[in-house]
Order: sequence, then structure tokens, then C-alpha cells
Amino acid sequence: MVGYYRSMERSSQAPEPSETLGFRLSELGWNQARLFRSTIEPCGLEPVEFTVLRTLVGHAGASQKTVCRILQITPTRMVGLIDSLEAKGFVERRQNADDRRARAVHLTASGRRTLRRALDELMKAERWLCEPLIGDEREVLLRLLGRISDHVGLGRDLYPARVMGWPWPDS
Repeated sequence: MVGYYRSMERSSQAPEPSETLGFRLSELGWNQARLFRSTIEPCGLEPVEFTVLRTLVGHAGASQKTVCRILQITPTRMVGLIDSLEAKGFVERRQNADDRRARAVHLTASGRRTLRRALDELMKAERWLCEPLIGDEREVLLRLLGRISDHVGLGRDLYPARVMGWPWPDS
């Protein structure tokens, strides 16, 4: 990474910040974070709550500790998130059948409906975002961004987006 910036420093004409990939990705990321938040807010969700619900689809009945590990969230923060989601009726804590000391976290029917609605709205937002792309440009862009993510060590599943699968699981 350092070599890239050093080579730019040696260049007689450094590009304008808006002409650099890093700046564009940062700008788009900031905009997408705002769009994401505004898209799921009408569903009664904060971005991190959405991520917890989405994770629970693929890990039904997981303990709070397991969800903490998957999402790399501190236990204290997770308790607050689960409390909030439980107060909204989106999840419920149940006794863990294998370990009476642990609590299993499950999506409720309301939580599944809310998550499905949020995902539907997010898919509409993604279609809008990709309107200027033609042919297979979306898939090409995803592949290229995936390679950059791998290069900088983010991996493809910083948040387990593929955990839930698509189409929506009926269970």
C-alpha cells in the first residue's frame, strides 16, 4: 500500500483527490451508508440491528456469545442490541437446550417479516444504484471490488451477507 502512495508522490502531476480510487470509494461508501440507513429506518431497524437479524437467519438459536463472535461485537454491546430487538418483538431469548446457563436467540415471525421487508427495500435501492450500469458491468464491478477487498485484508464476508442465502429461506 505504501508503494502506491509513494509512486503518486514521485509523479510530477498528482491526480485530483476526486480522481483517485480511494477517494471515490470513500465517497460512495459514505453515500451508501446513508442510503442503507434511510432505507431500513422505516422498517424500525438500525444498521447494526439489521446485521444481527440477518445473522440470526443463518444461525437460528445461536447464543449471544456466538453472535458476538460472528459479528465481532463486544458482549456488552450485544446485550443492548438483543434487548432492543426483543423490545421491538423481532427476537426472543429462549433457554438453550444443551446448556441451561446460555440463552438461545431466535428470530420471531415479526422479525422475519421485518427483515424480509428491509431486504426488499434494499434490493430496490440496489437496482436504483446500478441503473447506470449496462450488461454485466455490475458483476464485473463486484468482482473487481472483491479483489481489492481481498488485497487489503477485508475478505468477502466482513459481515456475513451470504449467511442467509437468496431467495429468502422459508423456514
